[in-house]
Amino acid sequence: ELIDHYGADIARFFMMFTSPPEQTLEWSDSGVEGAARFLRRLWTFACDFSQGGTEPPQALQGSALPAELAAARREVHAVLKQANYDMTRHQFNTVASAAMKILNALESAQKGGADAVLTGALLHEGLSILLRLLSPITPHVSHHLWRELQFGADILAAPWPEPADAAL
Repeated sequence: ELIDHYGADIARFFMMFTSPPEQTLEWSDSGVEGAARFLRRLWTFACDFSQGGTEPPQALQGSALPAELAAARREVHAVLKQANYDMTRHQFNTVASAAMKILNALESAQKGGADAVLTGALLHEGLSILLRLLSPITPHVSHHLWRELQFGADILAAPWPEPADAAL
């Protein structure tokens, strides 16, 4: 019933976000709604991003970024570093939480009004990281957005994201 109403990815995200694997899942209608809201935000963000074009931008250089973009990039990579550690410990609930934090950082950077080219480069890098991080949790949405945004043909063939030392 949950999958029929919300879809498999929302069901998966809710279950992974709500509790660590060693604990029993406690049902929450508001939790399912929260998972749905997050994935709708991701979808909307990706659609907004695609309106600016999906050509790979220039590589980001930490020292060349305005302070607010450098802070957003640092946030994305710091959260990714922790999420990668949590993934090795099978703490998928904190990986799901990390995805939410990354989306928050990207949305803030998008609204910041800084240099459009550098903002686009940051959003491209961050969205690529976010989709790969989410791919084990929400495979259908991640795969579809990966292809639509022209990051590649198959997200499963993409390398796992690693934090950039220059960003940290």
